[in-house]
Amino acid sequence: MSADGRVIMYRQALNEALREQLAADPTVFCLGVGIAERGGSYKVTEGLLEAFGPRRIIDTPISEASFTGAAVGAAITGMRPVVEILFVDFSMLVLDQIINQAAKLKFMTGDQGRVPMVLRTQGGAGNGLAAQHSQSLEAIFYHVPGLKLAIPSTPYDAKGLLAAAIRCDDPVIFMEHKLLYQTSGPVPQEPYTIPLGVGDVKRAGSDVTVIAWSAMVGRALAAAEQLAAEGIDVEVIDPRTLVPLDVELILESVRRTNRAVIVQEAVRRGGVASDIASIIQEQAFDHLDAPVTIIAGRNTAIPFAVDLERACVPQVEDITAGIRALL
Repeated sequence: MSADGRVIMYRQALNEALREQLAADPTVFCLGVGIAERGGSYKVTEGLLEAFGPRRIIDTPISEASFTGAAVGAAITGMRPVVEILFVDFSMLVLDQIINQAAKLKFMTGDQGRVPMVLRTQGGAGNGLAAQHSQSLEAIFYHVPGLKLAIPSTPYDAKGLLAAAIRCDDPVIFMEHKLLYQTSGPVPQEPYTIPLGVGDVKRAGSDVTVIAWSAMVGRALAAAEQLAAEGIDVEVIDPRTLVPLDVELILESVRRTNRAVIVQEAVRRGGVASDIASIIQEQAFDHLDAPVTIIAGRNTAIPFAVDLERACVPQVEDITAGIRALL
């Protein structure tokens, strides 16, 4: 638990980070569909309208391109908007605003322009929401120079990373997961930040390094506990941000364990895991006792049926089987 013994939910940790940043900086404001009176579909913005008023907690029309474009413009003029896109699937509607405008302004102005905005969204499978509401699309944003990408797996990380993202002078894609909102963990009452680009060892181990993010961290930890009973000591690394990526933390672990497994919920083809595997292959090849293993989602759209959905993304048993096979 935290130093004060407090345990709260992931969604409450995000709400707390927003409250603190809104109170500390009058240039911070939030906008999105249903975030004000309704408090957001996942209750992350609950109570913020009452605390900060309708000029800073803004309900928008269902027009992602328009309100994200407004946020980019506001950020260019010195505001710090926090945009909520209900599903990461819907972020496809704002790729021009984010990828062609926000991500490139700093470069195209010779380092004079800034776009200090956060785009909060959530992805992943698990609730039977079918193909258009269940994707893991972090690889799209990971690919784009000029964007930072945070992807917290715990309430503690969620609060600290969101605070850091809001304070960042670059555009940050902040990806949550629908299955994590009601998970609980220790979170300090006082404000704090987690620097973007600093990963975390969620479990120390000596036999194999497992690199995972978002909801896959919990499953990797569950797999590690199962394998511990078999005498297999698994280290679990959570990058916390994919951009910047804490390459040195990953390499230090792999050089010590001599084996690497990367777990992502997204489909394998064109995924972040493949890029991390290439980094390990290039910079720690002489330390590997086995090929890097990737455990990823199947190359298919997510089905509506919950049993089929479960079969399409890595489960604890898939991770344990992959580690056993590697060893």
